[in-house]
Amino acid sequence: MDSHSPQPSRRDVLRGALAAGASLTLAGSLSACGSRSDAPRTAGGDQWRQFKGATLNFISENTAPTAAIAADLRPFTDLTGINVNIVTLELTALVQRVALDLASGRAQYQVVYADPYQVLAPYQRGLVDLRSLQADPGLPDLPGGVTDFIPTQLDAAGRFVEPGPIYALPYDAPTMIWQYRSDLFGKYHDRMADDLGFDPAPGGDRTWEEYFGIARWFNKNATSDVKYGTGHQARQHDSLMNDFSNVLWSYGGDYFANGREVGRMGSRDPGPCRLDSEAAIAGAEFYNRLLGIADPASKTWDWDGVGAAFRAGRLAMCPNWHEYAASNELVLPGKVGYAPLPRGPAGTANMYGGTGVAISANTLAHERGAAWLFLVWATSPQTQLANLRSKAGGGTPTRTSVYELPEVRAAEKRPSPMPNMLTAAAVRQAWQADRIGLRPKIPMWNECNTAIFTQLSRMLTGGASPEEAMRSITSRVDRIVARGWVA
Repeated sequence: MDSHSPQPSRRDVLRGALAAGASLTLAGSLSACGSRSDAPRTAGGDQWRQFKGATLNFISENTAPTAAIAADLRPFTDLTGINVNIVTLELTALVQRVALDLASGRAQYQVVYADPYQVLAPYQRGLVDLRSLQADPGLPDLPGGVTDFIPTQLDAAGRFVEPGPIYALPYDAPTMIWQYRSDLFGKYHDRMADDLGFDPAPGGDRTWEEYFGIARWFNKNATSDVKYGTGHQARQHDSLMNDFSNVLWSYGGDYFANGREVGRMGSRDPGPCRLDSEAAIAGAEFYNRLLGIADPASKTWDWDGVGAAFRAGRLAMCPNWHEYAASNELVLPGKVGYAPLPRGPAGTANMYGGTGVAISANTLAHERGAAWLFLVWATSPQTQLANLRSKAGGGTPTRTSVYELPEVRAAEKRPSPMPNMLTAAAVRQAWQADRIGLRPKIPMWNECNTAIFTQLSRMLTGGASPEEAMRSITSRVDRIVARGWVA
């Protein structure tokens, strides 16, 4: 998931990075054969052992699947004879380092954690079209082929604009869902139903107005159990954009016209921003009202902050990334339930924050083959199952076949050896094409995002009305998009 705080725009930072690297690009390309040694290769024999002795560098955000893989790389090394060095960074630092590496014409990092919005969209020309490796008879196939990946995730994390090329394989899939204290909802269910006039049981059939009513009820009637009915990741940060977007989409608003396509496949020129529409302003008005009754500390929290507050017993419910289930179960075993987010006038939307793994196009031929072996292994059903069981990480499978395994299906119910699977019923609904929330996949998204969460924060602190905030964002985003993107 994205993670950064207000800063000079990525455009400014990376323009400098690319300018610094520009003089290296031609020289690096021309001298690559003379100054770089390719990975070793042994022809014939076992396809998995042909690059024995090679070393790969994998640059990644510090995510659950990477933590699990880093803790147990031996199965890959035993299978292939390839050594893997893993470098984990905060996302902004990762993006800067990847940009420099791509601009250099070399491949210090052969395997790249390709955030769809900050790496894939602006730099897809620097990544390998993986179809060429899948089609190579001298390399192992993807188990189950690309069709085993969840379709919306393959498009969102792996493709850009054109439906053919695949630049990354889906690697992780954090998704925002409704997390709630099932013990307290059980304790107060009948009283809430009588007072509110509807069944308060969380689920995709609940509306955001009903969510508001439930939160306010807890504020007034259950303070001996929790301090507040709801909490949010609403600090001036990427987390605020994520939290707000769920409401925006459910009210029929969007960042650009044809928003589902711009989010799923991407666009280099998405057209005018649509946040000044009546639907978007209505969504902002509701979100501002909802935060008015939420835990006041919400305005200081990102996803980690609201997750910690929920586990500490401060909140009855919150929207948050589903992969916090494992942490929830450690602290509140058996006391947390999971459901799709509420619906608004236009339906429901659940923000997807998944990412793919890619191969730098600067790799030499044998390096590229070795990197492909790592991608096939890292995204394989066997590795995704091992990640689910891992004590070091976890993550969520991105392959349909993994969810069909009997042991994984059994883990959807308590007691579960794979606690993230307790969210499976909720995320399966959230990943449906008409329910998944996809932010714009455009090259200049980082700048747009900063404009969005900055003005939303002004709104939440009383510095602007919802309408003023939406119109200000629209104006700023239009200027950013009009400048275009060159990389």
